[in-house]
Amino acid sequence: MRPARLLTSQILRAFRLLPRLAGSTNDGRFCNCRICYSSPLSSSKRSGVVIRAMSGESGPQGLPIDLRGKRAFIAGVADDNGYGWAIAKALAAAGAEILVGTWVPALNIFETSLRRGKFDESRKLSDGSLMEIVKVYPLDAVYDCPEDVPEDVKANKRYAGSSNWTVKEVAESVKNDFGSIDILVHSLANGPEVTKPLLETSRRGYLAALSASSYSFVSLLQHFLPIMNPGGASISLTYIASERTIPGYGGGMSSAKAALESDTRVLAFEAGRKGKIRVNTISAGPLGSRAAKAIGFIEKMIEYSYVNAPLQKELLAGIQISLFYLNVEQHFFIIFIQMHS
Repeated sequence: MRPARLLTSQILRAFRLLPRLAGSTNDGRFCNCRICYSSPLSSSKRSGVVIRAMSGESGPQGLPIDLRGKRAFIAGVADDNGYGWAIAKALAAAGAEILVGTWVPALNIFETSLRRGKFDESRKLSDGSLMEIVKVYPLDAVYDCPEDVPEDVKANKRYAGSSNWTVKEVAESVKNDFGSIDILVHSLANGPEVTKPLLETSRRGYLAALSASSYSFVSLLQHFLPIMNPGGASISLTYIASERTIPGYGGGMSSAKAALESDTRVLAFEAGRKGKIRVNTISAGPLGSRAAKAIGFIEKMIEYSYVNAPLQKELLAGIQISLFYLNVEQHFFIIFIQMHS
């Protein structure tokens, strides 16, 4: 076992309490646990903001997890600087086979960049090899089945040339291609009116945020659960605006994250009982990804988070913890936990 940094040892010490703090108890109750870490604050000055989530798969900080023989589907990977990519890379480093779902309008650019080697530097694992994405599926998680797709979307040139991209169709395609999966990652969200205060958000914009950012997780799990192997795991990404006021994070997105967390508690019970699948959500903190830049002031959010964090580290711990939860063999007892890192 490789030596671990202080943060990792703190996480592991805290996780020794999880069998009685988080998960299913004999009477069917679930606990919502938060684990806090503290250390002396260092200088609050930074040279820049983080725009890429690090996977934590290289160096001594990586958790010793073996996912060889496991297959993961990560929904919401469209470039190499978001959480979806970082989680995929961490899972690949642990030995998992990687499948990704990419938003249809971004599919061509993503596949072209991947094919031309533009992501090769980001694909590098600790052993020098490159992360292999076995297959990229077109996906628009706003639509459950072909009958849900409006005519204007079908006619949109950004969707031309792609087929079988609704949630139901993608799940069927994965089943036909690979039979089953062990891990499902929900790493997508969208709020068309995210820059508007809630008081100025339209009903249409509000419901669109909930549809793309929270119900999409319900739909993914609903359609993928039948092809998930018992003992598997699913995880989504939330944000602390679900429970605290974050001015500027508007358009119904705070409500969407609150709904996502509430749904996670219910899904943890239902998917656990129905398919022996664990369901978790994690808030890894603000990241200056391409999608997050739509907010308009993500750099300030990152700076504030960094300056006020007990442990002033880059966005690494969140990916480590995600990988910990997705370790389908060793941590079967973790049924639900919501963590802010």
